[in-house]
Amino acid sequence: MTVSRSHGAERPGASGRANAIAYLVAGAFFMENLDATVIVTALPQMAESFGVQPVDLNIGVSAYLLTLAVLIPVSGWVADRFGARTVFGGAIVVFTLASILCGLSQSLGAFTAARILQGAAGAMMVPVGRLIVLRNTAKEDLIRTIATITWPALVAPVLGPPVGGFITTYASWHWIFFLNVPLGLIGLALAWRLIPAGGGGAARPFDGLGFVLTGLACFGLMYGLDLVSREDGAWPGALACLAVSLVLAVLAVRHARRAEHPMLDLWALRLRSFAVTIWGGSLFRMAINAVPFLLPLMFQIGFGLDAFQAGLLVLAVFAGNLTMKLVTTRVLRRFRFRTVLLVNGLLNALTLFACAFLTPATPFALIAALLFLSGLTRSMQFTALNTIAFADVPQPRMSGANTLFNVTQQMAMGLGIALGALALRLAGLLHDGPAGPTPLVDFQIAFVVVALVALLAVIDVVGLGRDAGDNVRAATAR
Repeated sequence: MTVSRSHGAERPGASGRANAIAYLVAGAFFMENLDATVIVTALPQMAESFGVQPVDLNIGVSAYLLTLAVLIPVSGWVADRFGARTVFGGAIVVFTLASILCGLSQSLGAFTAARILQGAAGAMMVPVGRLIVLRNTAKEDLIRTIATITWPALVAPVLGPPVGGFITTYASWHWIFFLNVPLGLIGLALAWRLIPAGGGGAARPFDGLGFVLTGLACFGLMYGLDLVSREDGAWPGALACLAVSLVLAVLAVRHARRAEHPMLDLWALRLRSFAVTIWGGSLFRMAINAVPFLLPLMFQIGFGLDAFQAGLLVLAVFAGNLTMKLVTTRVLRRFRFRTVLLVNGLLNALTLFACAFLTPATPFALIAALLFLSGLTRSMQFTALNTIAFADVPQPRMSGANTLFNVTQQMAMGLGIALGALALRLAGLLHDGPAGPTPLVDFQIAFVVVALVALLAVIDVVGLGRDAGDNVRAATAR
């Protein structure tokens, strides 16, 4: 059997270059993902600096995520039009400059504007970076490469709050953003050295209507979810926003199916190996993204631990992520994707369900062991889904598939936070109690809800063919 290679993997030494590109893109992903979560613990100090209330800083967090949601759909077209290296390098430059502006901000308005600029850069940096990796990686290297670029999405949400708290406590909140400057300069230099030039000028015609419909649908969904996740969020406004976004999404899908050159190419959904990462994969990402939201709150409010103790316990998830990375490639070479996704997915759902039985009397060692196991299973599931997504996608369709994948992944992240908040609210409605801190039972009910969502994700895998992704495993074994 002839192993198919991308054009970037045919030259001598291309495998080493592909590895270097994967680490470069992983570093950029980590910078972007970390920046989205690191400011959470710095909000009180930032609010004091700007002369506003901490809750007012939510606009800075929301503006970043909303900009990502609107602009990610256009990333594939921009990369095809101007060249992936140019867009990726330009995104690093803009992200770094926006970070400087964030650190220099003297008011909430200036900070919000800088965060919007950061979001615009992140919307190009992450999808285009993944596209560069896919275009420059041979089939036999795909499992290992996807494992490399997957870890930032797993690690950053866990490390973000404690890193932000450490910087804020021992330095100043400004350094959260200034630390991106040396990282950005190094990333830009490596991008120009490692990523092949060319590829610009061949973009399909710009789909203006598709961009408007898709962008507004994503904006409405993310804004509605943001309203749901806020403690003072208004339910009527949130539900109205979500309803409008649903209508726009239906119109966007209808347009994409009829347009000759749609902004959001749905062709890859014909492939079962790709579709399972969109439907069931989104449910899985929702579940695991609810965990970093629920765990610290449960440990602090339900268990009475301080922020430092809660952070140390949550770091057990991070340890599990890193440990699984050492054996992910070997496991995926040894077992079929369907088997891994079913067995590991069930284990992941069980670890989430087990979190519902944690109490302040549970020994810390047992809690840490459970969270470590949860980190192991979420890392494996994440990598397996991200790898099989592109196993059967032909190279001419890679840009469209990559854009669709990144859009749904971003939406799932927002849905995860909203899922945690909504589960807590629904749990509170099940019993009448005095106003005050959220009782432990509400967190336990919320984890049951999250575990059920993770279980639904596993059910979707049942329909996956036994030989799905075998072309990647076979290429890897050669």
